[in-house]
Amino acid sequence: MIDIFETFKPENSLIATFVDYYYLDVKPNNVQTKFECFPHYNNTLSLYKSHSSPKKGTVLFENNVLPLQLFTPTRERVLEIVQLGKVHRIVIVFHPLGIQQFYRGFDFSHFISDVAFFNPLELSQLFATHTTVEIASLLDQFLLDRFRSYTNNTLSNAVSFIIAHSGSSSIENIAAELSVSRRHLNRLFSTHFGISVKRFNEIVLFRKTLEHKLFENPTQNFTSLAHEFNYYDQSHLNRAFKNFTSNSPKRLLNQGTLLGKENVFWHLKS
Repeated sequence: MIDIFETFKPENSLIATFVDYYYLDVKPNNVQTKFECFPHYNNTLSLYKSHSSPKKGTVLFENNVLPLQLFTPTRERVLEIVQLGKVHRIVIVFHPLGIQQFYRGFDFSHFISDVAFFNPLELSQLFATHTTVEIASLLDQFLLDRFRSYTNNTLSNAVSFIIAHSGSSSIENIAAELSVSRRHLNRLFSTHFGISVKRFNEIVLFRKTLEHKLFENPTQNFTSLAHEFNYYDQSHLNRAFKNFTSNSPKRLLNQGTLLGKENVFWHLKS
């Protein structure tokens, strides 16, 4: 078997409202892979076929152990992952408030949580195929079976407004637009995402700036990029990127690797 890294979309339109994409990560001959994931406002559920997690951020292949299910909420800092031994992983990348439509038991105060989202039969079916079409169909169905609509209009409107403005609006403007207090917004974001509205806004700005440079205008200079996304100047852009990644935008882009067809952008270290 060869290495596989493939991103693919949900087939069901309802699921696609709450799930950004899925991906399959298979490395049958892996000894050790180490990589860094950068802050993101989405959250993920990673399913490992036969692994344990001796410490946060490390997954270890072991024969005849139960599948490992790891939930990672909104990332506000670099997450380093170490995969030891062969890898067979299926990942669900949820939109903000997406996971709440299917599961209400996550604790957003913990950075990585070992959870029991899918049952053993569902997991065995998922790992029995490497065909992304079949995996998407199974995931869609399993999520539909769990769907219980969750609505918080204020929070949904806040998230939509922040993303639509690429994180460039002030918190005061966001609160005024929604006719709520900043304090109320912070309570909502802390409960549902584990971070403040200000931090969420900053993460959206970081990701939208990065993705614009990666996908829409790779040749754009950083001064122009800073101006387009309402940074004060290029120095402000540099500080914002260093705050999230410890690297300047130029160094980050030189070190990072874009995987699949979505926004999986990692620094592969080994």
